[in-house]
Amino acid sequence: MEGITEYLPISSTGHLIITSSLLGLDAPATKQAVDDFNIVIQGGAILAVLGLYRARVAQMIRGLFGHDPAGLRLFVNLVVAFLPAAVVGFLLHDLIERYLFFPVPVLLALAVGGVYMMALEQWRRGRFGIPSHGNRRGIDDVTIKQAFGIGCLQCIAMWPGTSRSMMTITGGYLAGLAPAAAAEFSFLLGLPTLGAASVYSLLKNLKHARDTGTPNLFENLGAPATLLGIAFAAVSAAVAVKWLVGFLNRHGLAAFGWYRLALCVVMGLLIWRGVVRIAPEETAAKAPGASAASVDSH
Repeated sequence: MEGITEYLPISSTGHLIITSSLLGLDAPATKQAVDDFNIVIQGGAILAVLGLYRARVAQMIRGLFGHDPAGLRLFVNLVVAFLPAAVVGFLLHDLIERYLFFPVPVLLALAVGGVYMMALEQWRRGRFGIPSHGNRRGIDDVTIKQAFGIGCLQCIAMWPGTSRSMMTITGGYLAGLAPAAAAEFSFLLGLPTLGAASVYSLLKNLKHARDTGTPNLFENLGAPATLLGIAFAAVSAAVAVKWLVGFLNRHGLAAFGWYRLALCVVMGLLIWRGVVRIAPEETAAKAPGASAASVDSH
């Protein structure tokens, strides 16, 4: 599920919440480990992009050594696009989880994101009478200013249920990139963004386990399960990325907008029936049935 949804503009967070709940993995005693696991297995999605876009990665490495000016420009653009999320995420991570990780904000993000993508697709096709950029530019045409703008849009994806891919791909649309180029820039921007999130979550989990004497995610879930999750995420993400590029070229973003609206309805029903529960870690730890050990570990 992580691999399929990470690079599609449909909110991987929403799908992982549903999947974890349906598998019975959201109990207070294991919730923290599973939440960290869901971030760590993003490493598989990173491996997929590294494999599929190895030529671009090699181009950036050559650029760093002064052998490819276009590769150096792309590297700089990705750094510039990454910085807003790095700063905002560091400053606001705890506040975002405390105040936005609840059913209404998540469902609102799913619904608004769906309408936003459908409207943007209509604009791209010239249906509103407002001129677009034509969306024919390539990834090498991205300017520093446009990269920064895409990076600022990526910050909005910190609102749970929004989708990092949605914001960065539509940011590419607004910058005049062709659908395939917008997706490629989004995938490459995911390398530092997802990489930083995965490493931060892993180190945080290991430090918390050491300081409190509680099991870390490997001890809670098992190292084989974690490695298997990363492997399956890598394979499924590679398939999803290849499919998405072709789909965007043929059909655009509108279908994903309709999908998000349907997902919003399904998740709302599951929350209403008590099948799925969305709450910050602190709230989950205080839920009925939480053990004293699980409260302390949160």
